[in-house]
Amino acid sequence: MDDVEIPEYFICPISLQIMRDPVTAITGITYDRESIENWLFKGSNTCPVTKQPLPNESDLTPNHTLRRLIQSWCTENASNGVVRIPTPKAPLTKSHVVKLVKELWVPQSQLKTLRRLELIAMENARNRRYLAEAGAVKSMFSFLEACFNKQQTVGLEEALSILYQIRVNPTSETRLQLIESDGIMETFTWILRCKLNDHSSIKSHALLVLKAMVETASSHQLERLKPGFFSSVVGVLREGISHQGINAALKILLDTCLWGRNRMSMIEAGAIHEIIEIELGMPERRTTELILGILFHLCSCADGRSQFLSHCGAIAVVSSRILRISIAADDRAVLILALISKHCGTCAVVLQEMMSVRAISKLCMVLQADCAHYLKEKAKEILRSHYDFWKNSPCFTSSSLSRIQLI
Repeated sequence: MDDVEIPEYFICPISLQIMRDPVTAITGITYDRESIENWLFKGSNTCPVTKQPLPNESDLTPNHTLRRLIQSWCTENASNGVVRIPTPKAPLTKSHVVKLVKELWVPQSQLKTLRRLELIAMENARNRRYLAEAGAVKSMFSFLEACFNKQQTVGLEEALSILYQIRVNPTSETRLQLIESDGIMETFTWILRCKLNDHSSIKSHALLVLKAMVETASSHQLERLKPGFFSSVVGVLREGISHQGINAALKILLDTCLWGRNRMSMIEAGAIHEIIEIELGMPERRTTELILGILFHLCSCADGRSQFLSHCGAIAVVSSRILRISIAADDRAVLILALISKHCGTCAVVLQEMMSVRAISKLCMVLQADCAHYLKEKAKEILRSHYDFWKNSPCFTSSSLSRIQLI
């Protein structure tokens, strides 16, 4: 098929592939249905080609003539390896989705309905939009709470998958759900603690939904989170989940650690040890930035610093990330070392470890690198504060740094 020249007007402007179900937008441009529906579902409200306004609820008219031309062309070029495009089935109607969502509360067919809704959500963006408009998000939250109240796990996988597929966004709907129900956070705490067969996938979905809820919650709601909530999130990190789930859990911890009460709950749950262990596995840049952000907040209190120093690889892994990951990572890592050095007093063990794991060398490199002025000043402050202990360090002698230069 690589040798066959495809007519330009058969190609979708978004996917750059042959259109399987061509539809024409109100702007007069024809796209493949799946591509333009995904475009609209993700929040874009302009035509990709003309840049004219294209509301999310815009009608997309099937271009039957073009579809037949494409099918005819495929048939003519079958000998060249071109596969015929099948006639698309009639799209699901919004009224059918509304009816299915209502059937969720019929006990005899509840699981069957959930599985049908899950398949619908997985099919395309249009179906997911219909589900959102039919109140599926609120229904799924209500179903999960009912499972919690009955201590029943049947249907959890499907309900969480639906919420994940719909891509719960920090909207008025999720905000209203949090306000109306005090039990929703307890429900997710229970879900994260449940012993489930496919725990990685289910709990990753739960954390992704929970992340959206935390992003939309008020300060009042976040500062009332219970210690059990944090122990369950940390517990999932300890068990091991997908990379996407790990980042969702870390974002939840970062967004909720602004309050002292929450920080203490995280520390008591062993969060510092767990996230350092994850960082030792050399994760991707975003994961490292999240971890360093959490460590910075947790090290702002004495118990956090104590737990940080109790991990034999903590200072080493934080120091190693300086000038290697990103500007944001540099900022957090240097500030973590500043907190540790400031509050360790004259503890020789800590100061010696900072020297032996090359933390001092990295701080000297910050002074010579193209870093922000405030970061260089913070590095100077750390080096100056314990200069008498570190002055014989090779990094000082090799770089000709002196107390005068650090002033």
